[in-house]
Parts: sequence; C-alpha cells; structure tokens
Amino acid sequence: MLEVVPLVSVVLPVYNGQQYLRDAIDGVLSQSFTDFELIIINDGSTDASGEIASAYSDHRIRYFEHINQGTVATRNRGIQLARGKYVAYLDHDDLCFAGRLKRQVDFLNSNPDVSLVGAAAEIWVGSKRSDRYLRHPVDIDIINFEALFDNRFVTSSVMFHRSVVNKLGGYSTDKSRQPPEDYELWSRMIRDHKMVNLPDVLTGYREVPGSMSRQGVSPFQSTLVKLTAENIAWASGVSSQEPDATGLAALYHGAYKHFPVNATRQGMLSLLEKAARKSMANTPESADAMAALLARYRLKLQLRYLDYRLCGLPALAMRSPIAVAARKLLRKAQ
Repeated sequence: MLEVVPLVSVVLPVYNGQQYLRDAIDGVLSQSFTDFELIIINDGSTDASGEIASAYSDHRIRYFEHINQGTVATRNRGIQLARGKYVAYLDHDDLCFAGRLKRQVDFLNSNPDVSLVGAAAEIWVGSKRSDRYLRHPVDIDIINFEALFDNRFVTSSVMFHRSVVNKLGGYSTDKSRQPPEDYELWSRMIRDHKMVNLPDVLTGYREVPGSMSRQGVSPFQSTLVKLTAENIAWASGVSSQEPDATGLAALYHGAYKHFPVNATRQGMLSLLEKAARKSMANTPESADAMAALLARYRLKLQLRYLDYRLCGLPALAMRSPIAVAARKLLRKAQ
C-alpha cells in the first residue's frame, strides 16, 4: 500500500508552551485546506506541553519529542521529518488564522518561481488582540533591498519549498551565526530564490515573555552586523571583509562599537547605491518607490554617521550644549 504524502507539512516546535499551545494546534486543524500533516516537536518541555499535544487524536498530527536542544535543532528536525512539498511554520504561542494554508498553497502553486511566501500578522498581547500589525514589504524589489539589512518575514507566517531549504542545508548550526537564525537562513535563500510577502493578515503574532523564539540571549548585535555586512558585500560585489560593508551594517543597526575605523562615508554610500541597483533588477515599475526608499536609507545612514562622529568626541565636548542639541536632532530625524 502506497503511503499518502501530504502536500503541506506544518512544523510546530514547542518549548514550555502549555498556555497557548491548544490555540496554535486548533488553528491548524480548523483550516479549510486539509491536505497537510502537523508535526509537533516537543523540545524538552518541563510543563504540560507534551500531555496537551499527545491528547489530540487527529490522524494528521505527528508528535515527536527530544531533550532540549533549542530552536535551530528543533526546526531542522522538523524540516527533516517533513514529507510535504511545502513546509509552513508556526510557533507554539502564535495563531494560524482561517484560510492561511489555502491562500499560501494557491499562491505557490500559481507561482512556481517563488520559493517562499510570507504574510502580514496581527499582534496579540497575551490573549488579547491589539490594534497593531506586522506588515513587511510586498514589492519584491523592496523586499530584496530591505532584506539586506534586516529580517522582512514573519517566521510564523512563512511557507516554503522543502527542497529549497534542504539544498541550503537548513538552519546554520554555527553558533557564531545565530541568533537571529531565521535572518541567517533567509539571507542565504534570497540570493538565488524569489521570496515574497502577501498583504493578507494570515497569522497572529503573540507578544509574550518566554516564547520559544525569544528564549535566552536576545539576537546578538554583532551577529546582525556580520550578517548584514555579508549581504551588503554580496549585493555590491565586494569582499565580505570590506570595511565599508561592515561600517554600513554597523550604522544601520546603531552598533557604533562595531564600526571600523577605516570605513569611509563615500565608500559606504557607494556600496549602498550598488546594493540598491542589484535589488532593482526585477520590476522596473517599482523604480520610483525604490528611489524614495534609497533616499530614506541614505539620509538615515548619513545621520547615523554624524551621530557616530559626535559619539567620538571627548566626554567634555559631548556634554556641551551644541553637541547635546545636535544629537537630539539627529535621533529625532532618524
């Protein structure tokens, strides 16, 4: 008898998520699209998460557990266990809204050149809706440019081709490249694959302390700078060791302690222009929007550069009325 392979594998890692886990599972099981498997991986929870997940009798659920290994290892295991053509993510404290799977499956089926599709998310605070949303760009040129500098996808909203992530080797297990593990993977993927966002609000992103994606140390600023510098270098065709690439990344993230002393203002602006031109290769009709975006980035980075220079003044000069007023104006402008 041939095994029936689902089209979609929903990967749901959980670590001490008993408070909201049922909401996450129920949201998936209530989808109008039914050709999926739900892979729940218990990452060594010490609460009732395992009992909650095991209590479901739905045949589409595949439950696994292991000793605590963290987000990267758990998501990589989920990808390895997945059988579907497409993989969808959902964190244990987030919500999967009605119609999400169908909307994204239909989109990927209709756009075979797209490797990953994300969506907008409604922000929840605990059990209550807020009036805030996570809305990332939907224009592919804007995505390609902004993704050089930061993550532009809500993790619990993405659906991607399993084969693509497998070829990339999944999440990096190199501790110096995580966190942010999602941004590291997306940075590698977007260089050779089309990644887009839908404007639809398909997931709920819950702001709670202690969620799996926010356990431990916050994303290291130094790692963000390193990944951003690599992206800028790739897009502008220079070495990843180029000081101007690191300088540009450090200014964007306000990480002045990582700013190389030999980075130059003109060199950084040149790389910014080259990166923007690389990103504009897809849709010429977005040229006006890209020009406006580039102008905003140029202004932000020049203001940060001035702020960095002011920070380098002697302590006495930094306390002068002129320096204090200048820094207030710069930060307000950013």
